[in-house]
Amino acid sequence: MDRSELLAERAGPVLVGRVARTGQESTPYLVLDGAGEPMAPIAAWITDLMVGDASPNTCRAYCYALLTWFRVLWSIDTSWQRATEGDVAAMVGWMRAAKNPQRRRRRSDTPLAGSVNPKTGKRHLPDRYGAATINLTLAAVRGFYEFHARFGVGPVLNPVPESRREAMLNRHRAPDTPRSSSRRARLRQKSSRPAPRAMPDQAWEELFATLGCDRDRALLACYVSSGARASELLGVRLVDIDWPGQRLWVVSKGSQARRLVPLSPEAVLWLARYIAGRGGCDLDEMVWRTLRGPDRPLTYSALRRVLQRANDRLGTNWTVHDLRHTAGVRMANDPALTLTDVQTILGHADISTTTIYTVPRVEEMFDRLHAYYTRPRSAPTLPAGYDPLDMETIFGAARNYSLDGPDDAPGAASS
Repeated sequence: MDRSELLAERAGPVLVGRVARTGQESTPYLVLDGAGEPMAPIAAWITDLMVGDASPNTCRAYCYALLTWFRVLWSIDTSWQRATEGDVAAMVGWMRAAKNPQRRRRRSDTPLAGSVNPKTGKRHLPDRYGAATINLTLAAVRGFYEFHARFGVGPVLNPVPESRREAMLNRHRAPDTPRSSSRRARLRQKSSRPAPRAMPDQAWEELFATLGCDRDRALLACYVSSGARASELLGVRLVDIDWPGQRLWVVSKGSQARRLVPLSPEAVLWLARYIAGRGGCDLDEMVWRTLRGPDRPLTYSALRRVLQRANDRLGTNWTVHDLRHTAGVRMANDPALTLTDVQTILGHADISTTTIYTVPRVEEMFDRLHAYYTRPRSAPTLPAGYDPLDMETIFGAARNYSLDGPDDAPGAASS
C-alpha cells in the first residue's frame, strides 16, 4: 500500500507525543514520544542549534515541526534512519489536505474559516495548514537530517529535496541586495508575501475608543507609534524608557540587540498616565502588568485577548501585528522620512522587507478615485481669438466650445 494511502486509511498520523518545555538554557524544548520519554536524536540537534546561538522560539517551532514528521513516520511504520523522499511527499500531501487542529472553531458564532471580514477586508485564517507552515516543516526536517549526516547517521540522501541553484545564487549575496530567486525545490509550496495590513485612521480611532483602561490605551498607542514587535514591547522595563527623548529601548527579536524606537507625544502621555495610576514601579520591573489576579508581567496571550475583546465589540479581526504594519505604512509614506530611516526604526535586516510598506494606502487611493468620479466634466475650450463657427466649418462637427476670452479679442481669426 502506498504511504499516502496508508495515511488516508488511518485518518492521518497517530496523535502521540508532545513538545515539552524544559526550562534549561541548553535545551529549552524537547519532543517526547508516546511513552513520555525524550527523543535523543531531536534533543541532540536542538542542543546544537542552541550552541549556535539560535533563538528558543526557533527551537520550539522546529520541535513542533519534527513532532509532525515523526508522527507520520510512526503511522507508516518507518524508522527515521530509513526515511525517503516518498515519506516526505506523503507528509506534504497529508498537510495539504488535513485540517489544522489549532484552527478548530469551538464557538457557534465564530466566522467561517477563510471568510473575509466586511469591515476590515481581512481574511480570517483558513482551517488548513498554510504554505508557510509546510515549508517550515520541510526546512526543519532537512536541517535535522543534515545535522545527523555529519556523523554518518541516517539515510545516505537527505529525504527533503533542496534547490541547489538558489543556494549558489545567494551564497555571496550582499546584505543590501535582494535575494536571487529560482525555481522552487520539489515539494516546496508556493508562497507569496502578503501586503501590509495597515489600519485606516478611522478604524484606528474606533479601536482606540473601544479600549477600557489606561494600560490598553498606552500599550496600543506605543505599538502604533513605535512599530515595535509584540515581544519587543512586552519586554520593556521602566529603566528602558527615555522620557525626555520620547523613546524606548527594546531588544530586537532576531539579533537580540538593544535599539531605540520612537514614541509619539500622545503615547508618552498615556504611558505616564498608566504608570502613575499603578503607583509607579521599580526600575527593573516589567512595565506592562496584568490587571486581574496576581500581579505578573503581561503575556502575549493576554495581549491577544485584549484585542479579541475589542474585536468582538466592533465586529473586526485586527491583530497585534497589524499595529506594526500601520506604523510602517505611516512612516514609509511620510515625505520627511527616508526608506532607510524606516528600516532602522522597524529593525529590518534587509531593506527589501521595508519596501512592502511603500505601497499606497488603499483608503487614500479610493478617496482619490471617488473625487475623480464625482468631479464635474469641463466643456472643451478654445484659446482666445478663435471663432467656434470656424472650427465647426473646418472639422465638420458641431461642438459646444466656450471661449477663454471675449469675442472681440484683438487678432481674432475669421477665415
